[in-house]
Amino acid sequence: KNLRNRMCKSKMRTAVRNFETAVEQNKLDEAKALYPIAASAVDRAATKGVIHKNAASRKKSRMALRLNKASV
Repeated sequence: KNLRNRMCKSKMRTAVRNFETAVEQNKLDEAKALYPIAASAVDRAATKGVIHKNAASRKKSRMALRLNKASV
């Protein structure tokens, strides 16, 4: 269980990091493509109980805000 949880959390963190890197480097097209992947990874972690569902919602909301702020 510990290995599965670590693996799931690692995939989530990597997806979120890739998205945030794209936003910071102003690669908006890439960031828009990476957002659904990152959001899906966050949802998957919440579904498996690795993170709380409210934490997942908060992460997705903050990513969406960063993407929208960078787009403007």
